[in-house]
Amino acid sequence: MIEGIATSVVTMDSQVDKSNEPVILLKDVVKNYHPTDDQPPALSGINLRISRGEFVGIVGPSGAGKTTLVNMITGVDHPTSGEVLVDGVRVDQLNENKLALWRGQTLGVIYQDFQLMPTLSLLNNVMLPMDFAGIWSRKTSPQRARQLLQDVELEEHAYKLPSAISGGQQQRVAIARALANDPSILVADEPTGRLDTVTSDVILRIFLQLVKSGRTLVMVTHDTSLIHQFDRVLYLSDGQIIKETVREEERL
Repeated sequence: MIEGIATSVVTMDSQVDKSNEPVILLKDVVKNYHPTDDQPPALSGINLRISRGEFVGIVGPSGAGKTTLVNMITGVDHPTSGEVLVDGVRVDQLNENKLALWRGQTLGVIYQDFQLMPTLSLLNNVMLPMDFAGIWSRKTSPQRARQLLQDVELEEHAYKLPSAISGGQQQRVAIARALANDPSILVADEPTGRLDTVTSDVILRIFLQLVKSGRTLVMVTHDTSLIHQFDRVLYLSDGQIIKETVREEERL
């Protein structure tokens, strides 16, 4: 079912609008964790526009600011200065309660370490964002969670705990959970960092299907072999975007 995940899970219009209107916009974003000493800021004057339906890769060495940049987009952290707009919302101006609700309704976030609740079944892990956001009814959310698990070929494991399945399977559950509230934007921070090559290819194939159907996907990675798959690659160093490349050829 993974090959067909875009048709059964994603409800976005397959005719992607890649106009100049950005779905993610950062203006002069600075993040300084140590403003009173001589350490350089984690982010220094970031300006970034991401269009709807783009698959954007963020690469760079450790300490370059990749995760900090992702945290600005997801609202996990606030900039020291500058503006962050995601789908028209000034994320940097939301308080924690509004941020949590906005994030649950707008974004799907996928982490390197999966971040599944260890005491909950896979089904309940996928249902968590639905229960929190209140978009789906109590009758509908289990059905949707089961469908999402089916789409990533894990429905038969629905009542198992995360510890009972492999790392690659846990990441597929994390993807299903990220899709729970049908978000238009997905953010993945090193989603293949703990996986073997074969499993990483499966995860990437899922991502490409989601992008093909209209999702906007921002992915942090150390794996330079993935660069040719992105629509655009941002190279970070010392908290700055030092280079940007655009894919010119069609994906295979």
